[in-house]
Amino acid sequence: QVHLVESGGGLVQSGGSLRLSCLAAGPSFNMYSMAWWRQAPGKEREFVGGINWSGDNTYYANAVKGRFTISRDNAKHMVYLQMNNLNPEDTAVYYCARRSPASRRPDNPGGYEYWGQGTQVTVSS
Repeated sequence: QVHLVESGGGLVQSGGSLRLSCLAAGPSFNMYSMAWWRQAPGKEREFVGGINWSGDNTYYANAVKGRFTISRDNAKHMVYLQMNNLNPEDTAVYYCARRSPASRRPDNPGGYEYWGQGTQVTVSS
């Protein structure tokens, strides 16, 4: 059984930083790509970025490229999302997700097998 738990959300001023963490309980964590998604009120869930199983390949949505960084620690079963230079448009619930090996596109939510419960990030102007 896989269980994903996000933490680290909160309220931050525009221009500030936050670091989100995701603990992935369950077997074979280091065999799977992971990703972060977000969902703002009234909007569809949006791909933020992903990381491959070994951590040596990351990819990001254009909206966050250059500001957000994803990393992982396989020994600790952790995935991180470092968010810098935040702006009010980044306000959303952020989700950690485990990507299915059969997934063809990292930005297709249907390609993810497990999701966390989410953590709220609010950026004030």
